[in-house]
Amino acid sequence: FFHLQKKRRAATARRQHLKSAMLQLAVSEIEKEAAAKEVEKQNYLAEHCPPLSLPGSMQELQDLCKKLHAKIESVDEERYDTEVKLQKTNKELEDLSQKLFDLRGKFKRPPLRRVRMSADAMLRALLGSKHKVCMDLRANLKQVKKEDTEKEKDLRDVGDWRKNIEEKSGMEGRKKMFEAGE
Repeated sequence: FFHLQKKRRAATARRQHLKSAMLQLAVSEIEKEAAAKEVEKQNYLAEHCPPLSLPGSMQELQDLCKKLHAKIESVDEERYDTEVKLQKTNKELEDLSQKLFDLRGKFKRPPLRRVRMSADAMLRALLGSKHKVCMDLRANLKQVKKEDTEKEKDLRDVGDWRKNIEEKSGMEGRKKMFEAGE
């Protein structure tokens, strides 16, 4: 029993040591990546944004402002053109994917939700509120009347013997029997 506990403790300690080593390694990797990104950013800025030298005279300053405005306008035009191209490409991509679905014959099923709705409400939702449709299913059913056959009458009459005796007793019963016998 103690041997198993020692093994478990050793395994747990080893696991903890490995976890801490992995975390230290991950932290050092993250720090290296951050430093590399900062160096890359500095290089990009040095390449694309030369240090600003402010001219001494008013005329030179106005020329610099005009150059900056022209640069801003060209960048804005590029951005706008890129956005339009992106929108156009996305639209073409959607159209092509729709054509692909149509050619394959497979359509993506929308997620369906259960809705408790009566048949009238469903028809009203489909046809619109101006169409008055009443969907009383029982009204459209055929009325079926059960016809008593002779056999069933006989069985019912035989089944209730008190009724037979009361009908045939007395003068009325004899009269009925006499008329039936003729």
